[in-house]
Amino acid sequence: MNDIEFHNNKDPGNLKSAPMYSPNTKPLLQSLLSTLADIDLEYEQAKDKISKNSPDLNLRIRVLEKLKAQHQERRTPYIQQLAILQESMILPR
Repeated sequence: MNDIEFHNNKDPGNLKSAPMYSPNTKPLLQSLLSTLADIDLEYEQAKDKISKNSPDLNLRIRVLEKLKAQHQERRTPYIQQLAILQESMILPR
């Protein structure tokens, strides 16, 4: 039988792996991640619509490639902001 170990979550020793964010960082992080999720959802929905409604294979491929490029272009500034935010959290102040 496996040994199961229970930990008291109120023990400060168990909080080592929990990330701690400054009060200013958490809302920005949540906003960036939410925006990226919205962009990804819109991309997936548009991709599905094109795939279902475009009978011409060559046209569908070109449109999907353009859509993918636009998706990456929309995501890039948010990914860059996340990288900056992550760097500021890692570097000592």
